[in-house]
Amino acid sequence: MRLCTGTATTVRDIAPKHIAKHPAGPESGPDVTLYSRVGCHLCEEAKTAIAPLLREFRATLREIDIESDATLTQRFGCDIPVIYIGRKKAAKHRVNLEQFRRQLQDAS
Repeated sequence: MRLCTGTATTVRDIAPKHIAKHPAGPESGPDVTLYSRVGCHLCEEAKTAIAPLLREFRATLREIDIESDATLTQRFGCDIPVIYIGRKKAAKHRVNLEQFRRQLQDAS
């Protein structure tokens, strides 16, 4: 398990480069990307918290382990979880569910 200590550094936010496309139609929903890492308790909390809203809006969740890519590890470091809806950052660290619902509505 990786522990993050010290002061956080400011890093440039990145939007998901490859968004899976849904066929147009009533069953399609927004694409949500969760940047996380194994053993991150905040990441697990965020994923659990947003799950009902993802089902409600028929959103597709793409979870990316930042440790699978050196660039992502460098950019995000301990500044996770980060959640994007499409190419817009929706949340960082903790999720405000009311705000996340509005963001999903706007993206639908």
